[in-house]
Amino acid sequence: MIQTLYQYGQFQYNCGNYGGAADMLYHFRVLSTDHELNLSALWGKLASEILTGNWDAALEEMQKLREAIDQKNFTSPLHQLQQRTWLIHWSLFVFFNHPKGRDGIVDMFFSAAYLNTIQTSCPWILRYLTTAVVTNKRRKSYMKELVKVLQQESYEYRDPITEFVEALYVAFDFEGAQRKLKECQEVLGNDFFLVAAQEDFMENARQFISETYCRIHQKIDIRELSQTLNLNQEEGEKWIVNLIRDTRVDAKIDFEEVRHSVPIHIVLIPISRITILISSTHFSTSSNLFETQNTVIMNTPITSIYQNVIERTKGLSFRSQVLASTIEKREAAAANNAVQTEAVVAE
Repeated sequence: MIQTLYQYGQFQYNCGNYGGAADMLYHFRVLSTDHELNLSALWGKLASEILTGNWDAALEEMQKLREAIDQKNFTSPLHQLQQRTWLIHWSLFVFFNHPKGRDGIVDMFFSAAYLNTIQTSCPWILRYLTTAVVTNKRRKSYMKELVKVLQQESYEYRDPITEFVEALYVAFDFEGAQRKLKECQEVLGNDFFLVAAQEDFMENARQFISETYCRIHQKIDIRELSQTLNLNQEEGEKWIVNLIRDTRVDAKIDFEEVRHSVPIHIVLIPISRITILISSTHFSTSSNLFETQNTVIMNTPITSIYQNVIERTKGLSFRSQVLASTIEKREAAAANNAVQTEAVVAE
């Protein structure tokens, strides 16, 4: 009788009544004790919620399915690998449609089991993982780990999106990153899952380029930086000003204009951790024409060597205490075992 619910839910799914199928499969899972059919019903319920566009319910079902796959004792490790591979592909529908999906895809795909699955059976998923990391400012800390994975799998899979990250963070090739960014725009526009993330990707990619460029250069020509970002000079100037204004760095923008040898200084409040000086100098002529040269001068604060020593040895005392305590416990345990052994021998 209970199995009839499963069969009826499958019939509803085949007829295109996905809402009815989801209800039938839900009730079947509540009543059934058959683990194999319950796993199949979870897949059916997830598919039904995806096809109805109910992304909150789909995300919930995906989490249940993930737990079931991780906890189930499969007859073969290959079977579990296949189940995880299918879940990774199905999850793209949920992650790129749910409002919090980009957080979920990063957390799930960077877990050891699923990262190993991606590297083993579906390295092309790195395109979507890379896009999620680039477009998610709350998961920027995963960039270093992502770069390591992309380097490891570059022999197996590469596309303009992964190559953009490699060019920027491995080779520090800004011209190459600029070319790949143009290719990324085309790839994103033609990808079913990523087309909605195209604007966010381009915006965040430019920010990554500018941050990396500023980090390794002391003096920057705004015109060159604008070309690297695929922007004209006016847009590039606005981009740099907005970047400094919106980021949490202690920055000072000093705009200097010289007209008829009269200097005018406008200093904005420091707002970034890196001190940035933007100077624009205009020289007047008899025809009141002005020649402009915009540069960004980076004044990265240098940490004292003594401060570096203090920071690196700050936890040394605590770690030494933990190590000494561990050694004492092991010595005590060894002494206790020796006493027990002698007592047994004496008996």
